[in-house]
Amino acid sequence: MANPVILTVDDDPVVSRAVARDIRRRYGDRYRVLRASSGPEALDALREVKLRGEQVALLLADHRMPEMTGVEFLEAAMDIFPAARRVLLTAYADTDAAIEAINVVDLDHYLLKPWHPPEEKLYPVVDGLLEAWAVTPDAASAEIRVVGHRWSAPSFKVRDFLARNLVPYRWLLSDDPEGVRLLDAAGATEADVPLVVTPEGKALVAPSEAELAALAGLTVVPACDFYDLVVIGGGPAGLGSAVYGASEGLRTVLVERRATGGQAGQSSRIENYLGFPDGVSGAQLTDRARRQAVKFGAELLSAREVVGLSEAGGARLLRFGDGTEIAAHTVVLATGVSYRVLDAPGLADFTGRGVFYGAAATEAPSCVEQDVYIVGGANSAGQAAVHFSRYASRVHLLIRGADLTASMSRYLIDQLERIDRITVHPHTAVVGGAGEDHLERLTLCDTRTGEARSVDTSWLFIFIGAEPRTDWLDGVLVRDDRGFIVTGPDLLAGGRRPAGWSLSRDPYHLETSVPGVFAAGDVRAESVKRVASAVGEGAMAVSLVHRYLEAQ
Repeated sequence: MANPVILTVDDDPVVSRAVARDIRRRYGDRYRVLRASSGPEALDALREVKLRGEQVALLLADHRMPEMTGVEFLEAAMDIFPAARRVLLTAYADTDAAIEAINVVDLDHYLLKPWHPPEEKLYPVVDGLLEAWAVTPDAASAEIRVVGHRWSAPSFKVRDFLARNLVPYRWLLSDDPEGVRLLDAAGATEADVPLVVTPEGKALVAPSEAELAALAGLTVVPACDFYDLVVIGGGPAGLGSAVYGASEGLRTVLVERRATGGQAGQSSRIENYLGFPDGVSGAQLTDRARRQAVKFGAELLSAREVVGLSEAGGARLLRFGDGTEIAAHTVVLATGVSYRVLDAPGLADFTGRGVFYGAAATEAPSCVEQDVYIVGGANSAGQAAVHFSRYASRVHLLIRGADLTASMSRYLIDQLERIDRITVHPHTAVVGGAGEDHLERLTLCDTRTGEARSVDTSWLFIFIGAEPRTDWLDGVLVRDDRGFIVTGPDLLAGGRRPAGWSLSRDPYHLETSVPGVFAAGDVRAESVKRVASAVGEGAMAVSLVHRYLEAQ
């Protein structure tokens, strides 16, 4: 396996040679050091490295360069190697640019020139960044290859799982020459896809999510039987709880069914989150929060589904789908919500084969020069429309109402209006879908007149409503008529505490009808469905966890 790459970019030949010399002197035995004299030249080098299946560990870019600034280069480089650590080289007068870059490109560090002596000002920084990169999934393997059929729902699930967990992979169609060779080598056929091949050559046919998680180096088995705090759900609320719980000394484990980030993690751009004036992608925000939780000592379990919750004296028992259990003093439920299924004839047959729930970012490059249809009028649908407009020839946003003002943020409405490729269709509903091995046609209906029309498309992305995944808590916790978890003062009926409540006090604000079990984020009844409020509730839940533990 080739050594990972460290790339330096500077238009000043003297500085460029000095940076590369200092980096090569200390790291040349373990890393391949490349240097470029401009942003475009550096991007070309990164694309070559990508094609060879090699990895990039670190990018060091000078800020003041012609054609493309260092910040612009690092932003473009994120699309090629998102896990590479990023450093901006600045003069004393450019510190404002460095601060801007922290938001724009998730900058890891900025170095003031000159950095001599490197033993004091350069190497300690680079050492820390390379150590952080080495434990990311991107560094764990040179290349995972996925062989599948374009319109195979199981193939889509594998790709979606890897992408949402930020695990790099190469996608090969089952009828491509290399795909055929891999299938033959694994003793599999086109009917067996998806096939996943590890860098070591191990072949997995139709692997489960647990197998994929283990393959990617994600943790699937808890390290302990008992914790201070178990957080169920890895969206913004769950990650907030994990960060604050672990940072405040609680033995904390976060359990996620699919991938950290939840629906927010699938967002192409969140532009109204505090502290990110230029916006931040859901994946970047998720990656930051996950790294932060791990840094403070939180344990993250992936591809594990909790199916049961019960009391055992002062402990709370959580049962996994495989029958195993863990216990804790306290629990934070942050399982979020799922998009509702669009109930129209023919659509269920094409789920994962042209019909997708959520952004499904893995599919965007396949939509080039095609028509994409999106159902939904909230922010998530608007963000998806903006994202797909970069690829599709036209994006059709279908809404039942007269306009978007009732359900979408103003900044996003203004953004949609500025993009010529996006068309909003008011008073429009999807009433049917048809095709052979994948979606090929949709039937749309004018909700005012009942007039129906047929459109040709292979792409439908659905963002309608939200349903909490709380059926497994039926009979355990008090839920409202839609399945959202009731907490705090809302549990008091006529001044009486909920049935079975065993304590002499009323439930805390985010506490459920079981003492020591809290709910945060979208799964909680009457919560504000925003990323910032979910993070806030996750943090607030931990403060209430401390209050609960102190009283025991």
